[in-house]
Amino acid sequence: MFTGIVEELGEVVKAGEAFLAVRGPLVTSDAGLGDSISVNGVCLTVVQVDGDVFTADVMAETYRRTAIGDLREGDRVNLERAATLTTRLGGHLVQGHVDGVAHIVKRTPAAEWEEVTFRLPAGLAKYVVEKGSITVDGTSLTVAHIDGDEFTVGLIPTTLDATTLGRKQVGDPVHIETDVVAKHVEKLLESAGGNR
Repeated sequence: MFTGIVEELGEVVKAGEAFLAVRGPLVTSDAGLGDSISVNGVCLTVVQVDGDVFTADVMAETYRRTAIGDLREGDRVNLERAATLTTRLGGHLVQGHVDGVAHIVKRTPAAEWEEVTFRLPAGLAKYVVEKGSITVDGTSLTVAHIDGDEFTVGLIPTTLDATTLGRKQVGDPVHIETDVVAKHVEKLLESAGGNR
């Protein structure tokens, strides 16, 4: 479980067919085998730590659902260690289980912030609500506006500087995780409807 508050920008050291090695001095400072680290919102399990670099195995399902397979040596990634029982919940409850890949369709700079609009993959818009939380590349954000399969968020200077979202361009892919509670409610309502 994560909070969606990115702790540091890491750097991909090596991307193999079934693994990813990432440099992140902060997240590796107390990382051990089996720990979970969010990489652009994807929960990965640490299988090796060598100094300030951790390696995680990547499953075929992860490659199918995410853009992790597009990462190359030198790419910057958002990193967050798993939450503990004493962690402040500064964002929202994030599982690190990506629902799909969205794309940036528009960036609108303003004096003190920037609005960014994303196009969701099919079937995810029903889980996104105005003023609700959404995770974009592992970053907990508030939805400012939703229109069909597109939603807009406002990014403050800190978010623009401290995450990959300040560097992404129109057309770039991002990982989306919607609110797990909405998905559970939907399943419960479907089950209740089938038992009538």
